[in-house]
Amino acid sequence: MEELDRLELRYEVARKAIHLSSLSIPVIYCHISRELALLLLVPLFTGFFLVDMLKNFVAPVSVWYHTTFDSMLRTHEIQKEKNHLNGATCITLSALLLVLFFPKVIVVASFSMVAISDTLAAIVGKAFGKHRFGQKSIEGSAAFFLSAMVIVLVVPGINPFIGLAMAVFATVTEAFVVRIGGFRIDDNLTIPLVSAMVGILCYMLFMPSEIATLSNCN
Repeated sequence: MEELDRLELRYEVARKAIHLSSLSIPVIYCHISRELALLLLVPLFTGFFLVDMLKNFVAPVSVWYHTTFDSMLRTHEIQKEKNHLNGATCITLSALLLVLFFPKVIVVASFSMVAISDTLAAIVGKAFGKHRFGQKSIEGSAAFFLSAMVIVLVVPGINPFIGLAMAVFATVTEAFVVRIGGFRIDDNLTIPLVSAMVGILCYMLFMPSEIATLSNCN
């Protein structure tokens, strides 16, 4: 069943402005070690996760949370009969998983897509989307793909053909809602993880000797 898009454009912009601030994660990660990145990300994710859990069971936290953030939350994020993680928790979790399991250059490219391309797709789709499919639009998906291509061309060290594959799979992932049973998987998780898995798989299959070069942003 399709989810009702409850956000007005101004609240979508406000939500995505916060979302875009997560671009600081790959920018900072380019200049610090993996160990330091984990030292920062573990408590950051833990904090968001605890608030996300407490809002479901502790009345004062729930009142504060919904009073402060409801205007920027999507329908599935405010459903009380199903406890979903919010976007902030999912995006910090995705950053943590990327740093744990993927080379730095892949992390920077994949996470930049969810920070920048997902933001542009949402705003362009809501403001200019005329050709709809499901909950998304061709205009929004085009904005995602074009910006993702710019990202993989700008991030140093990514092979352009592998970058193209990452951008294509990220665009397709963003365009569709992923569910397991009745549980919606947040695209802040699916977009970067799918693009990262496609990227590293392509390197393993076609350019295994180049994997070692992906550990540093040059």
